[in-house]
Amino acid sequence: MVLEHLRPLLSGSGRSAGEDVIFDKKTLAEYLHVSESTINKMVMNKQIPHFKIQAGQSGAVRFRQRDIDKWIQRQTIPDINPFAGKMTR
Repeated sequence: MVLEHLRPLLSGSGRSAGEDVIFDKKTLAEYLHVSESTINKMVMNKQIPHFKIQAGQSGAVRFRQRDIDKWIQRQTIPDINPFAGKMTR
């Protein structure tokens, strides 16, 4: 049990297995290899999972990596070609 908690620290990630990574718009844009304006449009159109941290009049938008990774999986289009990967003789 102790080893499970130490493994991420020993591997160099510095995060425990249960800890979540939080992105701001800039770091999410880098993670997804898109522009910040693309992230802004997706947030405005509610196309990507996000939450707001209330700070004054408007909230700062943040993104959980686990939610983004699940979202990416839902965006993936499966290969429907029944012959994909099969060799012919």
